[in-house]
Amino acid sequence: MRMKRGLLPLLLTIIWTSLSCTSNTRKKVGGPCEGCEALYEYGERELTPVDTLPQFDANEPKLKISGTVYKPDGTSPAENVILYIYHTNRQGIYETRGDESGWAKRHGYIRGWAKTGKDGVYSFYTFRPAHYPDGSECEHIHITIKEPGKNEYYLDEYLFEDDPLLTDKVRQRLEDRGGSGIVHPQMEDGLWTVKRDIVLGMHIPDYE
Repeated sequence: MRMKRGLLPLLLTIIWTSLSCTSNTRKKVGGPCEGCEALYEYGERELTPVDTLPQFDANEPKLKISGTVYKPDGTSPAENVILYIYHTNRQGIYETRGDESGWAKRHGYIRGWAKTGKDGVYSFYTFRPAHYPDGSECEHIHITIKEPGKNEYYLDEYLFEDDPLLTDKVRQRLEDRGGSGIVHPQMEDGLWTVKRDIVLGMHIPDYE
């Protein structure tokens, strides 16, 4: 059957409008994020609110990172949020074993994943990273986050208040994505502990 004149343009318009609406509902938040795909490299592991990173037992100072992830209102705990962190070893190197694939080739194997429960709480057991060998960067721990219904995006790195490289100039450049990433190490039960709560969407570009 031959399509009536004028029907084809109308049909194409409907399809284009539909595709445009679908595209808008999937708008990417957070801006460019090189390496954020590494968040999905946990394989077949069943993620829990607590993870222990490789080399925790072998390194000092040992470090516990914990906090609560909140919804954008800043008070309601956020469930089923995946957090991915990675950092250098005690020599300031993103250490690899030699058999890495994917982003582990760059991030190294000292990395971990946690997924929040109904209370929004997460914890990582690791050790404090070192400055880069050339002293060009503060001690830091990278973090990427994935919440339900949004693409993955990065937050401000964990930085240590007592780090001499954390100068006023560095502080002024921070974006406070998800809230401040500056943490205050405290000794608790023989373990250095830092706490950081995260607010989803805070200072994240294009977040709705």
